[in-house]
Amino acid sequence: MTSSDKHHAVNAARTMILPLALAQFIASYAATNMNVAISAIAKDLGTTVAGVQTAITLFTLTMAALMIPGSILTDIWGRKRCFLIGLIVYAIGGLIAAASVALPMLIVGYSLLEGVGSALMIPPIYILITVAFPDVKSRAKYFGVVSGAGGLGAAAGPLIGGLVTSAINWRASFVLQVLVVATIIWLARKITAPEAQGRVPRFDLTGAVLSAAGMFFLVLGLLQSRTYGFGKSREDFAIGGTVIIPKGSISPVWIYVVIGALFFLWFFLHVRAGERKGKDVLLSLRLFRDKVANLGLGTQTIQWLLLQGSFFAISVYLQEVDGYNAVKTGLMLTPATVGILAASAGADRFARRHPQRWLIIAGFLVTSLGMVLLLALVRAHSAVWTWVPGLLLFGIGVGVMLTSSVNVVQSSFPDSDQGQISGLSRSVSNLGSSFGTAVVGSVLVAVALPEGRPFAVALTVMLVFSLIGLVLAVLIPRQSADAERSSSPDAARVA
Repeated sequence: MTSSDKHHAVNAARTMILPLALAQFIASYAATNMNVAISAIAKDLGTTVAGVQTAITLFTLTMAALMIPGSILTDIWGRKRCFLIGLIVYAIGGLIAAASVALPMLIVGYSLLEGVGSALMIPPIYILITVAFPDVKSRAKYFGVVSGAGGLGAAAGPLIGGLVTSAINWRASFVLQVLVVATIIWLARKITAPEAQGRVPRFDLTGAVLSAAGMFFLVLGLLQSRTYGFGKSREDFAIGGTVIIPKGSISPVWIYVVIGALFFLWFFLHVRAGERKGKDVLLSLRLFRDKVANLGLGTQTIQWLLLQGSFFAISVYLQEVDGYNAVKTGLMLTPATVGILAASAGADRFARRHPQRWLIIAGFLVTSLGMVLLLALVRAHSAVWTWVPGLLLFGIGVGVMLTSSVNVVQSSFPDSDQGQISGLSRSVSNLGSSFGTAVVGSVLVAVALPEGRPFAVALTVMLVFSLIGLVLAVLIPRQSADAERSSSPDAARVA
């Protein structure tokens, strides 16, 4: 390849970053912006707050359950095509949601179609970056851009959603999403990237159903912990008016978790049998034999647990204890958002100067320090400045390690495995996010202490998880995590 050809290839790769980053932003935004409009939606559609919360929960469940099947379709349909199909499905869902006249219509548009669209468009984002930028350090820069966009979308969701809902109405928020998606589709015309080489795999429908069912029940169980708790059930668990589990008995959360585990066991047996017969399977078991990737997936799970769990705890604290509205709450989270963006913007520079493993370790240390400062400085109705140091350090820490963890995981496998590992990576991120909000929600309800104390306990629990993530980061082998892949996208895994 001549110098001119290389320059053209680099420019072509860079042109796809903007649409990919915008897609990650809008998917993360959709997961958090609805929370501030629940009451307005319920009133407008003639339903209950619980009904709208169900729609939000179903969106999370749909996206999480279909992430792995969606990633496999990138190898069948093609990476760019799958990305565009996901965007189109998402836009159709947004239009239906904006025109909703009743809760079922909102569920179809938002919960189902936007959830399916997200599951189709998110995995190609990370696959396209991985194959377009073969070396770890260049890839870190663009993973940083996309991760920063995701963090910004999650953090700014309540603020933007609150502003749009207050200034216009909740439907305008969906219209805004559709306009952004239309822009992404237009920008994505110029995306050029190598497709997966070799035979197109057969779609493992049985594996897709089993993995989706397992993820569905597992995430549903975690989300139900907000209502019933993890230990003794805080309320009667009834189906069709019949009490199945009375208040004070074991939480029904574990019923969902056990059902999910059984589906995953069935999935494991199905995959193992398929691999022995030489059949195409949804997710190869050999992916779990890579120590570096496994530890990277562990740190990635905890990072999203910390991000969503801590944001949830802080948002509820600001609204319940300090009496802030949704817009002011979003503004108060600005230091964390700035920290995430600043760290993500420096991902390329950090990767050139420091090993990926070191960056993950440093990220957990800085995040932990931010939490300690929040616990030490913030009190009920305390001044705004007491929030700034802790939130800023928290955001910087998360921004530093999110990019590095994704880089470690994606770089551990060749181009031919990118479809599978990208779906697995996105699934554990969704699982971490769900677990984070579930744990915090359960703690806030369960801890019967004076004003503000439940939030201190919730942040302390998040701090413990941060330290667990730090241990996993330290266990990542030095040479394996920090070595660069060769210039070929099909090079052997980093080891």
